[in-house]
Amino acid sequence: MGAASVILPGLSVLGLQSCGGKSDQSTAESATSTTTTDGSTRKLGVALVGLGQYSEGQLAPALEKTTNCRLAGIVTGTPDKAETWKKKYNIPDKNIYDYKTFDKIVDNPDIDIVYVVLPNSMHAEYTIRAAKAGKHVICEKPMAMNAEECQQMIDACKKANRQLSIGYRLHFEPHNQEMMRLGQEETFGKINRIVAENGQVQDESSPWRLGRGVGGGGPLRDVGVYCIQGAVYTKGQIPIAVTARKHPVTDAEKFSKIEEGMDFSLYFPDGTIAACKASFNDKYNKLRAEAAKGWFELSPAYAYSGLEGKTSEGKMDIENVPQQAHQMDAFANCILQNKPTTVPGELGKRDVQLIEAIFEAARTGQKVPTKDVVQILDKSVLTGQGA
Repeated sequence: MGAASVILPGLSVLGLQSCGGKSDQSTAESATSTTTTDGSTRKLGVALVGLGQYSEGQLAPALEKTTNCRLAGIVTGTPDKAETWKKKYNIPDKNIYDYKTFDKIVDNPDIDIVYVVLPNSMHAEYTIRAAKAGKHVICEKPMAMNAEECQQMIDACKKANRQLSIGYRLHFEPHNQEMMRLGQEETFGKINRIVAENGQVQDESSPWRLGRGVGGGGPLRDVGVYCIQGAVYTKGQIPIAVTARKHPVTDAEKFSKIEEGMDFSLYFPDGTIAACKASFNDKYNKLRAEAAKGWFELSPAYAYSGLEGKTSEGKMDIENVPQQAHQMDAFANCILQNKPTTVPGELGKRDVQLIEAIFEAARTGQKVPTKDVVQILDKSVLTGQGA
């Protein structure tokens, strides 16, 4: 994509919009009359592809809190899950698919958006199939296994004239939006150093995260992408180079397929360095910026709830919100208003390119330039379009 700067506009209705409370009609069969944030009376139908922990614990409950969309369908390869979800969310049989029948979704007007919540290695296939079926797509992070797959996904959605958004919930979360604002407006002066750390002790409940089965996991892709995102949207620049070093392996069996952890640095054009680390065998959760006239940070920074922020001037007085509800409402509003999302496929491709560069730096021990990375930033907080 070269080095030309591409800044995509946001929406005045995105981000901190009110999502409303839980409705008695927030089921798949409801012909809702609730007014959406753009003034229409139709909620867009969302089909979740993959009913794992994130869909069950976060997305489905969040859809009951949205204003602009609703849970309309599911795609699962497990009949028992299909039956459980059918009863719990009142999903009609015609809106329930498995992976063999998925393409028949093209004939279902109840479903406007397909949300791909599958292991990383399956993102490209199901995003492309959803686009070919004429559906808008949200794809979970990281977007794909490599930049080539990302471009195929982007091209498929453009060919189908459908929107593609990446599941970057923190772009619609007020603590992280404040980090964007403070950093990009240089409220505390020029940022000189960023610290971004995200680690968890990964168990065997999701084998693919440990590189088994369909594979495609690992801490850099899974939790490290939050560090990349946080550093970039806080600084408001694209890194020009990266360095990296894998953590020593302490459990050869558990981490036989993936890295146990990764220390990596992002080098920005003005000399700022972001010191980052990701792990599947340790716990940390922080985003901090040190600037000429002060500092600001979140800890925890990337969790689903309970985020806390403070600056060198005091505590951030910011309310926690249902992140996924804000994220999905924002995308639905983009579709309803025919406006571009602030977290498009190109943003996902940028981060996958940076992940590839970090792996290359760890492999070679060299500083790897990132001049070919897609030059795209979310600048919506500077224009008031992220609120």
